[in-house]
Amino acid sequence: MQPSPEVLRPLSSPLRPLLVLSLCAFAIGMAEFVIMGILPDIASNLQVTISDAGLLISGYSLGVAVTAPLIMMLTGRLPRKTLLLLLMLLFVISNALAVFAQDFAMLMTARILMSLTHGSFFGVATVMAAEMVTADKRAWAISVIVSGSSIANIAGVPFGTWVGHALGWRYTFAAIAITGAAALAGLFRLLPGHLSTRPATLKREIGVLGKPEVLLALLVSALCFGGVFMTFTYVAPLLEQIAMFDDRAVSWILVLFGIGVTVGNVAGGRLADWRLGPALMGITAGLAACLFTFSVLAGSEIFAVADMFLLGVFSFGILPCLTVLVMGKAKEAPNLATTMNVSALHISNAVGAWVGGLVIDSQFGLRAVPIFSGGVTLLGLTLIVFMILLETRRRRIRRKQRQGVLVKN
Repeated sequence: MQPSPEVLRPLSSPLRPLLVLSLCAFAIGMAEFVIMGILPDIASNLQVTISDAGLLISGYSLGVAVTAPLIMMLTGRLPRKTLLLLLMLLFVISNALAVFAQDFAMLMTARILMSLTHGSFFGVATVMAAEMVTADKRAWAISVIVSGSSIANIAGVPFGTWVGHALGWRYTFAAIAITGAAALAGLFRLLPGHLSTRPATLKREIGVLGKPEVLLALLVSALCFGGVFMTFTYVAPLLEQIAMFDDRAVSWILVLFGIGVTVGNVAGGRLADWRLGPALMGITAGLAACLFTFSVLAGSEIFAVADMFLLGVFSFGILPCLTVLVMGKAKEAPNLATTMNVSALHISNAVGAWVGGLVIDSQFGLRAVPIFSGGVTLLGLTLIVFMILLETRRRRIRRKQRQGVLVKN
């Protein structure tokens, strides 16, 4: 009989399986974000407008948000290693389909198929990563996977954009397909078989989602990252029109932001393993401070550059913390909850961009976007403090109940 997921033993050497999961995350992250750099090429080649081509981005995000929980529910009986292999196979096929897309409808179909892999992969992969290591290294293991996405932004997206400009956008998707195929082979070879056990039943997974503390944790994720997306969607006009950088300087600043993302992801994982509550509060407070002060001090080029680096550090420093938070609240059956967390982040992406647009079109204008973003993040910090106080109160009550039982005996 196979062991249940709750009693799986950590691996003695988890680094190679974690790195191959990180390679998968790199390929998926590259596929998600590289489209922004080659959008004009696609629009010109397929003879559609830029706004129509932009649907390739919004359609992907919507696909991730809506389909990820459904896929988890429909594949609940599959061993998780098998599920990851199937998801990466679909990823490779969908990118190959994009290479040979003859019209916009076919390319949109390929993008939607790609989105089917995103949320489910990260939901399952983070749970498996946490099972590979001891409890005091869970956030570190998750940060290794997330680092694949951050490196994709630093190296994969610029490379894919260069390939698209130099050889044509189809070659960009071919490069992603090849990377995905290498990751698929690595999964098959390196992912341990004993982590392929079946997850909790669908009834149990859905039941966990009904817990108030799980719903609160998902809301915290959406709010904390909603502020980031509200500002980052409009980061180019903010840097060009408020901080007065030219477009070439903006590209290098975004590379610096990506370096901050990588640093923050690693540091956030370590801090979450140390003490999750203080790490959540400290990083979220730092994130809110970066957003608030950008509007006030962006007139200084030096400050604007430093603030963008710190924004990268804090924005992805909080990501391992949020993932461990949701996973901990849903520890009896974490697969669907962690997938819902990915959906929550993508919904906050779409809503944050929309709200940011409303702020720009209002009397407040572009400069006020980071202030409103900081307000959203500050609301997330308030919920974190409330959650910690609530958990402290529950522990105190349980302690008194145990003491009462001991006195009676």
